[in-house]
Amino acid sequence: MRKVIAAINMTLDGVCDHTAGIPDAEIHQHYTELLGQGGGILYGRTTYQLMEFWRTLLENPSKEKSMNDFATAIDKIPKIVFSRTIKSVDWESATLAKRDLEDEVSELRKQPGKNIFVGSRSLIIQLLKLNLIDELQLCIHPMVEGKGLPLFEDINDRIIFKLVRNKTFNNGAVILYYQPEKE
Repeated sequence: MRKVIAAINMTLDGVCDHTAGIPDAEIHQHYTELLGQGGGILYGRTTYQLMEFWRTLLENPSKEKSMNDFATAIDKIPKIVFSRTIKSVDWESATLAKRDLEDEVSELRKQPGKNIFVGSRSLIIQLLKLNLIDELQLCIHPMVEGKGLPLFEDINDRIIFKLVRNKTFNNGAVILYYQPEKE
């Protein structure tokens, strides 16, 4: 069975926003390698639309090789978009979800292949509530954003996690790898 892995950036004050944080070449390289290990990534509408930025680097490359490499990786990985408002997607590697989140993820888990990543705050919250997250990979950037959306908003039940490993970057960011404890 494939694992569902929530991989997301956040700040010390818990703000989870793709425009917050201090990504650098090392972090871009990490996520480029991670995407190469995945069988797909799930996005909500807002995050999907933010990620479309990376398509521009395919046509007009950056001076930063790590950003171009990430753009190539994000372009290649299959994306499933959950939205009530988007009626079509024009990114070749993206499709709209045909079922609700729980049914779609349950079906994806049963299929053979590489693990499934979740890169949207809203989907992570919903999947945590459904007990469908096998691992959290929280990249915590050493900064306080001061405003924005908290990652664990609207979770009313206690969830206990076990730290299975960590990774520290030269800029002070750290990824904490957690697995939920099974009751």
